[in-house]
Amino acid sequence: MSDFDETLNEEELNIITLTDEDGTDKDFEFLDLIDLDDKEYVVLLPVENEDEDGEVIILEVHPLDEENEEYLSIEDANTLNKVFEIFKERFKDDFNFVD
Repeated sequence: MSDFDETLNEEELNIITLTDEDGTDKDFEFLDLIDLDDKEYVVLLPVENEDEDGEVIILEVHPLDEENEEYLSIEDANTLNKVFEIFKERFKDDFNFVD
């Protein structure tokens, strides 16, 4: 396998396609998986960001069975802020965060 193929495969592995409530598929770049209070949260960046503002999406990982999981919105603002703070600390050298 050539270096080009390996790079392409690595990039493909970072893309997650989710289906919204309307049945529309949307692609997201997987940025991080964060453990907090015995739960897991994913941090995603929309691939086709219409606003171009670079806002990330944070969702709770909810296992359905051994092979499948779903991603749920986080209702608790305190939890959302904690997860985002962990993400910002981990990636402070990679992204310019605007408060």
